[in-house]
Amino acid sequence: MLPIEVSHLVVAYRRWFKPPFCAVDDLSFVVREGEIVGFLGANGAGKTSTIKTLMGFQPPTAGTARIFGMDATDARARQLVGFLPETALYSPYLTPYETLRLYGELHGLRGRQLKAQIEALLEAVNLSHKAHTLNKNLSKGMLQRVGIAQALLGDPKLLILDEVSSGLDPIGKRELRDLLATQRARGATIFFSSHELAEVASICDRILIIHRGRLIAEHRLSDLTGRVESLEDYFIRTVQAGRDILHEEASAA
Repeated sequence: MLPIEVSHLVVAYRRWFKPPFCAVDDLSFVVREGEIVGFLGANGAGKTSTIKTLMGFQPPTAGTARIFGMDATDARARQLVGFLPETALYSPYLTPYETLRLYGELHGLRGRQLKAQIEALLEAVNLSHKAHTLNKNLSKGMLQRVGIAQALLGDPKLLILDEVSSGLDPIGKRELRDLLATQRARGATIFFSSHELAEVASICDRILIIHRGRLIAEHRLSDLTGRVESLEDYFIRTVQAGRDILHEEASAA
């Protein structure tokens, strides 16, 4: 069963006195079990709209989005997913420990099991020393760590992370790489968007690049080795061209 299957997805937003704005335009892709896939695109490319649809927050205008074979709007599908939104807002008057307890209880966790998970996750994101500090007194990077820990509650089979490294310092980014590797080792599938292309290059098995709501490139990272100067260079040239430059070069050869 595919963790993610998107088929001919269209997401359009209504506007007053204007034609609808099409954020996602006939998008199709799959994510296979155990993969780490980077979802790339310039600002406004349609990444967040796609992720909102996968999480069941935004109904598709056309096409389908499925999680483990279930429609993305199915509550059973969302129970299998750990989610980190692009902008995660947590109560400033809760602590990281209380935040994770709240989300854990919403997830159905209770008692000793929840307590053990909270302590283990705070340790995993290097936030144990701030467990009982109010969120309003935490830095942006620390709040991002709270969000990452929240996404891991309940050992989800699929992680969907929007701009997962936002606000993290170099140490935090390295710890994130290690944490995602640990999650993949336990069997989780990981799908995330990021503008940090160096992080993508060091973590991912495969990348998808979208431009103006359409998929324009899809490659395994190993297939790019020796063919491009860097992932950043390839990404910029591909987005500027609006099509996969490697296909053009292969056709010209």
